[in-house]
Amino acid sequence: MIQVSRKEMVEIQVRINGKVYQERVEPRKLLSDFLREDCGLTGTHVGCEHGVCGACTVLVNGSAVRSCLMFAVQAAGTEIMTVEGLANDQPHPLQEVFNECHALQCGFCTPGILMSSVEFLNSNSDPTTDKIKEMLSGHLCRCTGYKGIIEAIEKVANRQKDGEKVDGSGDTV
Repeated sequence: MIQVSRKEMVEIQVRINGKVYQERVEPRKLLSDFLREDCGLTGTHVGCEHGVCGACTVLVNGSAVRSCLMFAVQAAGTEIMTVEGLANDQPHPLQEVFNECHALQCGFCTPGILMSSVEFLNSNSDPTTDKIKEMLSGHLCRCTGYKGIIEAIEKVANRQKDGEKVDGSGDTV
């Protein structure tokens, strides 16, 4: 439910990483800024602020979304997962494999790539290398050259084929 007050603030309620947040925000506040400033979830990085680099990608109702292109008020009533929501008591399988495959260096792009990869692997049980590259085409990484990233995603995809499921909750099923 969205209610506009006299101060031009909008009250929103969203569930982020399983926790309900109810906040008052300006109608023009971006979801990326809301996550970082109001919720203290700084794992969502802001790069280009034009939806090009992919660093700010989060899952909204299970779909990868550039949070710099969405207003916080548009997220009212949704379920959001940020990179902080991937790990429970232990790293998410993608996080573990990114480490194993040296798929990160500075780490700035990593949160967005991880979140897009979760959605991608949930909808692609047997992705080809070309499909992985296509998914990654929406992310800019200046450090790794993508080789380790592609290997990491392929490794998790192969584990899925062997019965593991990357469900976006930090659990393998």
